Amino acid sequence: NAVFAIIKHTNVCGTAVRATVKEAWDTALAGDPESAFGGVLVTNKTIDKATADAISEIFFEVLIAPSFDEDALVVLKSKKNRILLQLNASYTAPASQYKSVLNGLLTQQNDVGNYTEWKETGGRETTAAEKEDLAFANILCKHLKSNSIALVKNKQLIGKGCGQTSRVDSLRHSIEKAKQFSFDLTGAVLASDAFFPFDDCVKIAHAAGITSFIQPGGSIRDNDSIQYCKENN
Repeated sequence: NAVFAIIKHTNVCGTAVRATVKEAWDTALAGDPESAFGGVLVTNKTIDKATADAISEIFFEVLIAPSFDEDALVVLKSKKNRILLQLNASYTAPASQYKSVLNGLLTQQNDVGNYTEWKETGGRETTAAEKEDLAFANILCKHLKSNSIALVKNKQLIGKGCGQTSRVDSLRHSIEKAKQFSFDLTGAVLASDAFFPFDDCVKIAHAAGITSFIQPGGSIRDNDSIQYCKENN
């Protein structure tokens, strides 16, 4: 499958998984066409001419792909100051990360996974389609700035909230983003990058149409959110 992501200020603003790279681009862009202006574009597939033509309709700074067709390069090189980068297929993430902090250095293991364990704790078993969307949303949420919420439907990011000082604010922001571009949240899934401290997030999201959630748990009030989900199937 082809995946396309549009990055702005280190956060993804649009991404989707589709059968072709052109479909992935169109669907990722539709997630938030306003924020896409001036973004960094990344895909895991070869850029063909049709995709290059579509991408060239907006202003972007950087395009990263494993390869480019020759006729696509002609299109992409037609404007100055664009940066085209070719992915190195042999790249592997280092085992550790190093970050400069006040009066010192933080060393931590590089988290390259999605989740290590999946527990179904709600009122029903998630469907196969929901599982795919939840796993995708969880990865997206991991790379958004905390507090982060990602809303996904049919392997398309349709709303996100990030960098907020409360989780419920990130949720409200993600719902408003989805509404801004007329997405129907019925049947969408939600990923949270940390536990729900209260059951307000599941209540607000459920009222908006969302029916499945993935979150790491660990709150002393986890059962409040779990119980609400059980009561509402």
